[in-house]
Amino acid sequence: MSLPLFFHDGLLNASSEIQLDEETARHVVQVLRMQPGEQLQLTNGKGVSAMTTIVKAEKKKLFVAVNNIAQHPGRANKLHLCVAFTKNTSRNEWLLEKATELGVSSIVPIIATRTERERIRYDRWRNILVAALIQSQQYHLPELLEALPLKDILQRFNDVEQKLVGHCISTESRSPIAIALQKDKETIVLIGPEGDFTLEEVHACTENGYTGISLVDQRLRTETAAMAVCAYFSLVNN
Repeated sequence: MSLPLFFHDGLLNASSEIQLDEETARHVVQVLRMQPGEQLQLTNGKGVSAMTTIVKAEKKKLFVAVNNIAQHPGRANKLHLCVAFTKNTSRNEWLLEKATELGVSSIVPIIATRTERERIRYDRWRNILVAALIQSQQYHLPELLEALPLKDILQRFNDVEQKLVGHCISTESRSPIAIALQKDKETIVLIGPEGDFTLEEVHACTENGYTGISLVDQRLRTETAAMAVCAYFSLVNN
């Protein structure tokens, strides 16, 4: 059975002693009822994990000694998920959680013509990513970017090898994702708002090397489309 894994947003050095945050202390002591001498894992979300031993355990204070450090390589086949998030908070947060579980490398909120939500609750969203990271026993926290206009995203990710844009404009070229998405390539996928990208936005994407994709015959909600992409990418690359 694997050791419990917790997030530590700080340095992890071998042969050091660390005080963990109050929330972690409460969970370890009051929920898991762990005692001094027991072991747990830490990760900083940057590919580093630490095997530690509990030195002192109180309700609000927990000290651990770092026994050894391990470095976990990141994915060569990264997925950058760019989404025009909706006004529905619970659906957005569900997507953040599941995308993290499926191993996306970065999440970028898109500001498009029909975007409903241009501001993000950065701290809350990052906490959701951290919780999903720990639950899924991973060591690389997805990068959460501030909301960016579409034109800035096209420029920022210009050098990514595989670039895809999902849309529902039947007069524009689209390929089924099973044909368009090739494995073992760093990939960026753009998922538009509930009202879809405009024709001008789709043209801007294709002019910048993006391939239009379709997922299924029926119309999907934004978060469903994004999750379908994450699941398919994870399937073909693992």
